[in-house]
Amino acid sequence: MTSLSRNARVAGLLYLTLLTAPLRLMYIPKVLFVPGNATATADNIAAHETLFRLGILSDLLTATMAIFLTLALYRLFKGVDQNLARLLVILGSLMVTPIYFLNTVNDVAALLLARGADFLSVFEKPQREALALLFLRLHHGGVVANEVFWGLWLFPFGLLVYRSRFLPRILGLWLILNCFAYLAISITGVLFPQYEQMVFNITFPAMLGELAIMLWLVIMGARERPLAAATA
Repeated sequence: MTSLSRNARVAGLLYLTLLTAPLRLMYIPKVLFVPGNATATADNIAAHETLFRLGILSDLLTATMAIFLTLALYRLFKGVDQNLARLLVILGSLMVTPIYFLNTVNDVAALLLARGADFLSVFEKPQREALALLFLRLHHGGVVANEVFWGLWLFPFGLLVYRSRFLPRILGLWLILNCFAYLAISITGVLFPQYEQMVFNITFPAMLGELAIMLWLVIMGARERPLAAATA
């Protein structure tokens, strides 16, 4: 195995660790949250506390592994365009990771309120449930904000893939489309939240770009070629 292909597969394996993210983003809201019903949502969180805590852990793991992933991608692409590779690291981890970590505080607060710890006895149960729902919505607001960077980092990533010549150019174009898909969802979530799910459904095919590059890096690696060809 060439060093280039080995670096590509390492980046792909690190990318795979981000597959824990949908646990909190998609699965937990689907099975635990009841839209508009604070009581049912709080009861579900309290009854499935371990699952909810795993969601918090998945956010922390995703945030941490994003750092190692972007550094691995920097190592892979720095010979293609070092400035773009640096931008990838900045947008893909230095901006994303702090928001992830900060956003877990909202989930911790929601969990404490749902459990009804002794020191919260000054609040009536309906008040605690309403506050728990408030923190869950704040968490979603953090996700909407982070989607800006989930999208933006894919633009330099896509350009690097496109210019590299050791990865299929179609994957680079797909990543760029994936970038605009995230931006569309984020903007919709801020301006027209009632249409956020609809925009997600429409843009979902474009959002498979990350899965495609992830699998390609792990399975196929990268095609070795002279560095001079990369910068031509």
